[in-house]
Amino acid sequence: MITLETFLHRVRAWLPVVRNALDKDRLIHKPCPPARTEEQISWKPPPPEWVCLNSDGSVLPETGLGATGGLIRDHTGRCLSAFTLNLGACTITQAELRGAVEGLQVAWDRGHRRVRVQLDSQCAVQLIRRTDTEEHHCAAILARFRELLSRPWEVLVEHVYREGNRCADFLASRGHVVRFGFHEVVSSDPMLSYWIMYDCQGISEPRMVLNEK
Repeated sequence: MITLETFLHRVRAWLPVVRNALDKDRLIHKPCPPARTEEQISWKPPPPEWVCLNSDGSVLPETGLGATGGLIRDHTGRCLSAFTLNLGACTITQAELRGAVEGLQVAWDRGHRRVRVQLDSQCAVQLIRRTDTEEHHCAAILARFRELLSRPWEVLVEHVYREGNRCADFLASRGHVVRFGFHEVVSSDPMLSYWIMYDCQGISEPRMVLNEK
């Protein structure tokens, strides 16, 4: 007859074996991280007859103050319009969407009727494509965006990586150092000219990109 003390002793002796087996099982069945491949990312010019609107948003974490900016270019990379906007307190998604809205308004006012919108915020692109955003905190901005889309012109919205959105990133950062409101930026601005030239030369930067299934 096995006493309780003997039984417990045998259980304790087997515990390390069981733990080791469980650890090996976890290692075997541990989900692998998504496969990524290094790609060279650069600005994507629009086709002839189209213009490209790149915009971006920025919020300072220490203050919660936001800014946005963007520019419109033709297929050669020539800057047709550029702007920056100090927004005050806002969320990063609001800043991203405001940049797209303000840029589209500029494109419409300048007579462009084929516009490719490039945003590096996947969240903003997804919100633009959704139809159930009435309760979202960006509902008012999205409503204005959809009103612009409903006009008689062609607008394509696409997600791009940050490395292909450098000019807009610069303009969004510039918005933090100007007074509140909308400001046009001349294409001869030294720093903007530098980033435009950077894009026109097709200079790329590496990025680890998720492999498509």
